[in-house]
Amino acid sequence: MSIQAAADLQLSSRARLEILGAMLLALFLFALDQTIVGTALPVIVTDLDGNALYVWVVTAYLLTATISGPIYGKLSDLYGRRPVIIFAVSLFLIASVLSGLSQNIGQLILFRGLQGLGGGAIFPVALAVVADLYTPAERGKYLGLFGAVFGLSFLLGPAIGGIITDNFGWRWIFFVNVPIGLVSLVIIGRLLPAIKRPDAGRNIDYLGVSAFALAITLFLIGLTNKASGEWADPAVGGLILAGLAFGALFVWIESRAANPIVPLTLFRNRNFSVSVGAMFLTAFGFFGAVIFLPRWFQTVLGASATESGYSILPLLVGLVISAIASGQIVARTGRYKVLMLGSLILLAVGLFMMTNLKTDTDRLMLSLAMVLTGLGVGPSFAVFTLVVQNSVAPARIGVATGSLTFFQQIGGTIGLTLGSTVLASRLVEEIPIQLVAAGVPPPIVDGFAGGSGIDLTGTGDLGQRILATVPPEAQALIAPLIENIVAGIYEAFSIAIGASFYVGIVAAILAFVFVVFLREEPMRTTFDFEDEAPAEAEVEVAPG
Repeated sequence: MSIQAAADLQLSSRARLEILGAMLLALFLFALDQTIVGTALPVIVTDLDGNALYVWVVTAYLLTATISGPIYGKLSDLYGRRPVIIFAVSLFLIASVLSGLSQNIGQLILFRGLQGLGGGAIFPVALAVVADLYTPAERGKYLGLFGAVFGLSFLLGPAIGGIITDNFGWRWIFFVNVPIGLVSLVIIGRLLPAIKRPDAGRNIDYLGVSAFALAITLFLIGLTNKASGEWADPAVGGLILAGLAFGALFVWIESRAANPIVPLTLFRNRNFSVSVGAMFLTAFGFFGAVIFLPRWFQTVLGASATESGYSILPLLVGLVISAIASGQIVARTGRYKVLMLGSLILLAVGLFMMTNLKTDTDRLMLSLAMVLTGLGVGPSFAVFTLVVQNSVAPARIGVATGSLTFFQQIGGTIGLTLGSTVLASRLVEEIPIQLVAAGVPPPIVDGFAGGSGIDLTGTGDLGQRILATVPPEAQALIAPLIENIVAGIYEAFSIAIGASFYVGIVAAILAFVFVVFLREEPMRTTFDFEDEAPAEAEVEVAPG
């Protein structure tokens, strides 16, 4: 009897639904913490005097979460989901309290790293728990909910962060995790079966873990530094190359390890490889849209952080609807290839419509573009997970799911970096062109060429920021032109953001090509899988 089948026999339908709800709650907390801090960050860095290191408040969390995901997936395959998820959620809640109690920016960065170390398990292990509870044929009805929760977190994060910070103080954006997380923890501890394997004591591939952690750390720090440097800088390109070198070392170690963290044999499975590659590429478009569009609403239209979050509601509504619907469609029909090909076309079309972004872009057309983008990206959250879990043996579901979510996170990070690079270079090109088109005299236009030292894309009154840099004796000459200057800069910024979406379009087209090679296999109606025979599993049902 397989691990999952044994576990399934021990649980009622109600118990499975309660566990599913607890997992969704934990996932919501993890995803929310990727967005809720952004709204409060200006207040946090002011209070803790940490402006020079503010980016690490976010980066530390993403870094440890990304590194730990595949490792937790492997550990959950060996030791069972219950101890891993209980440890991870507990660590996340402890680190949340410590983050709220931080007295300086260094402490906050450290505790945010610990938060990510706990949160990194939640997404892959929660998805693996669904695979333990439901057969592949049933799974689609529930996996779409995970994509919906992920999308909702992007919508609610800025609003919740703003409300809590304004009314209770920034520390409560961390403290609020505790009561919600405890509910999830109690349900998991009471109902989730404790599945043990006789081979759980075998050695972990510590050398592989070390090489993997070094590879991802160096690579992501290099990408993070790209925001303030050039590709040729040692802190950017040098760290990225070092990360790739350790990545090659990791592959070499895994190819020889007796018990690898990421079994390379998984990549011999066509559907696993195609799904991982397509998920990696799909994340390019999604992460770019949810980051760059709110920035456009804040800078060009003067929206607040909360208002800009709600402005991308059409995208998130499309995502939630398509994530849930796609899971239901696959569960009912067992067909997914045409669905994914169609969704990637919608993603490319939606992003293409947004490449025409201008200061006077019709809001109805922009909303339509966002809806199409959301409809296009939503199915990837449910369907690729379904395909992967349907294609691997039960003993490898944790590590396979962890690898999928890892590549999604890395894809989003790389996509954001490439999109930001396109945005920055196009902005430099467009500013002189658009200033001339707005009627600004050439001598003044020349002052903005190659950057003026002014934050041209920040929020607030850009005209006043520009005037503040002008000598008093020249302000009377410049003041009448401020409206034209601001209009030209905003037009250039809009065009530059539109250009950044081409990164997502290219990625969506490549993902489409990947999915063409997807082999549509029937969804299994049992937990059995003909593969390398795993050791017999021992199942203990948690009391309660």
